[in-house]
Amino acid sequence: MRLNLPTKLTLLRLLMIPGIAVLLCFPERWPNFFAALLFFLAALTDLLDGILARRQNCVTPLGKLLDPMSDKLLVLTALVFLLSLGRVSVWAVALILGREMAVTTLRAIAASDGLIIGASWMGKVKNLFQLSSTNLLILHHPYFSLDVHRIGTYLLWIAVVLTVLSGIDYFRRFYTVGVDRGRP
Repeated sequence: MRLNLPTKLTLLRLLMIPGIAVLLCFPERWPNFFAALLFFLAALTDLLDGILARRQNCVTPLGKLLDPMSDKLLVLTALVFLLSLGRVSVWAVALILGREMAVTTLRAIAASDGLIIGASWMGKVKNLFQLSSTNLLILHHPYFSLDVHRIGTYLLWIAVVLTVLSGIDYFRRFYTVGVDRGRP
């Protein structure tokens, strides 16, 4: 099977995750800086692979599977490591993890019925806040007199609210689509 460029970018994102995890084992400034840089580059591949797949009209079943999985693995791996460093609250990580598991399960159920529930604008904004906040929390140390950890924490609170709201929206859309197709 020949892989297209968007799928290669998604695979690259997956390959960056262990590097981020290793760098987060060292809580000092420079390893955190390089972990944040690698996380940023991985997040950038998320943006690029979607744009390229749509522009080049090369959306594939493999890409549809790997892209959301790699997004979730990127954010959740970083959040688990940040949790172990005491940089994020357990409740925030639990809500994000719970929502991601619930929506993934919901999508699988929908797909088994031939239903496709695409990403909503709220899900995309949620993803932006999750990526931004996580990146700042990885940086952690002050830069240019900015308390990046505090800014990252505030952004994470917004991300958590958007995470819950977008999760509710997925369930609402699933129910609406199911009812429209004669499903209770």
